[in-house]
Amino acid sequence: MIRTIASAASIGLIACLMGCGDNPEVLSPAEPSGPGGWTPGHVLPSLETSLRGMLDVRGVIHAHSVYSHDACDGEPRDEETDAINEPCFDDLRRGLCQSRHDYLMLTDHPDSFERTEFPDVLLYRPDQADELVERGGQAVANWAACPDDTPPTLILAGLEGGMEPVGLEGHVADTVEDRAAIYGAATSEAVEIYRAQGAVTLLQHTEDWTPNQIIDLGVDGFEMFNLHANMYAGSGAILSLLMKLETPAQLPHPDLVLLPIINEDQTYLDIWSTVLARDAHRVTVIATDIHRNTLWRELPDGERIDSYRRAFLWLSNHLLIRPEADGSWDDQHLKEALSSARLYGVFEILGYPEGFDYHALQGGDLREMGTELSLAAGVELTVTMPWVRELDPDYAQPALTIRILKAEEDGWEVVAEGDTDVQHTVTEPGAYRAEVRMVPRHLEPFLSTYADLAEQDFVWIYGNAIYVTD
Repeated sequence: MIRTIASAASIGLIACLMGCGDNPEVLSPAEPSGPGGWTPGHVLPSLETSLRGMLDVRGVIHAHSVYSHDACDGEPRDEETDAINEPCFDDLRRGLCQSRHDYLMLTDHPDSFERTEFPDVLLYRPDQADELVERGGQAVANWAACPDDTPPTLILAGLEGGMEPVGLEGHVADTVEDRAAIYGAATSEAVEIYRAQGAVTLLQHTEDWTPNQIIDLGVDGFEMFNLHANMYAGSGAILSLLMKLETPAQLPHPDLVLLPIINEDQTYLDIWSTVLARDAHRVTVIATDIHRNTLWRELPDGERIDSYRRAFLWLSNHLLIRPEADGSWDDQHLKEALSSARLYGVFEILGYPEGFDYHALQGGDLREMGTELSLAAGVELTVTMPWVRELDPDYAQPALTIRILKAEEDGWEVVAEGDTDVQHTVTEPGAYRAEVRMVPRHLEPFLSTYADLAEQDFVWIYGNAIYVTD
């Protein structure tokens, strides 16, 4: 399947516009939600409440660090000394703390990742009070410390090569040559090797795969949205934004700059529905896919467009994890939830959600996303309407719609819809997912010449599927 890309002329002009001026390293500080409530750029921590004993933790899946050859404006390492790009390293670490994510699943490219050892690939810095998670004498994850009272972020290693295993607990071979042979492969044998190393194997850039490939490889999942791919499709909107950099009053709020670009990707949606309609159970994630090498022009807040902080604010994957009795958790809890598909993706550029819940009832028993139930025993699906956390009451309220959709070979069929909590009694087998859509009227004061976007319909939340058999 061919990836949709912008025209050569558009890409060339974008590159020219990006290349004019200085390359700033200025970073804006994290801003907690103020007394008036949440507004764009304000950061909220994850909710500390539990849902049926599960914690809702939010984080980034698919991101590139200094251990990817094309990250950091194409200069992740010094050509002569091979030393990593420290300002870019610091930008990522700072961005994690500023966005207050609970976890980060890295996906570095093999040609740099494969020659870098653990715990370096975990971005480990003992001088910054990091704490390693160790298992069997091996560092498998890194609690990356933050300044002040901001909680640490758990960093997991992974790669984007032939496939995209996340949460690797060590390299798959001792030599770089042997690693390269596996990391570049897209085979069911490689999936088993990754599984033996503790990883959950995803497929990156869904537009590059057919449904049969996704099914036959036996991977755990794939992407339901990829920001990097979406930017190619939105090259015209990017060009329009870049043309307005000299007239900043025409730009939206700096942390809403992506809003004119985000569009649902029909190719991703179609492949997603087809795979599930063929009775394949796969988790899907939303991918940030940041390299910090795309849009380095400065916005009015003094920060480059594609800083790690800004990209980390836009999207997140919420995992419903089952912690230990004392509330503690680590990489294994994340990967158990991921492989079980207890995940919903959120476009947090529109606001932080609270109250979202998608589950099934069967004979009085409650079942979570990712589970399989029998139609013969009766199945009722329920989606609880969320709200925007700490939204300033003086702003117009967003219009929210819940949908329950059934996977079909030719796309998603809406089987239930409403502007309050939605229930649906299942009458035929299939894979059913939930989504929440939003008309973001609360953002109108921050959009300037893009005010019409406040009346546009966006997807806010993508839930994973619940499977119903005969």
